Amino acid sequence: MTIPINSAVNAYRNAAGGFAQSVGETRDGLSAQAAAVQPGQSFTDMVKDNLNQAIDAGKESEKMSLLALQGKADLREVVNAVANAETALQTVVAVRDKVLSAYQDILKMSI
Repeated sequence: MTIPINSAVNAYRNAAGGFAQSVGETRDGLSAQAAAVQPGQSFTDMVKDNLNQAIDAGKESEKMSLLALQGKADLREVVNAVANAETALQTVVAVRDKVLSAYQDILKMSI
């Protein structure tokens, strides 16, 4: 399954920054959290942070599902949590695929 990079970027913006209405938008449409640049952060740190966010989204999804089974959560909240977890996972997979593709392209280069 191939995910276009634009879809992955948009999914990341939604997952990392939350919905723009909840955190406010900058003038170009990015959420304030997604638009923030952390100087000195390495690519590895960025990937680790995003992977941890995806894991947290999955845990939140499971928590909301359990609360729904107990009758303590609204179905809309559960659907939102599951959609956020799915989007985060798709983003992580898309980034992984792009990194592996770039690595394979480097291996194919002649010296």
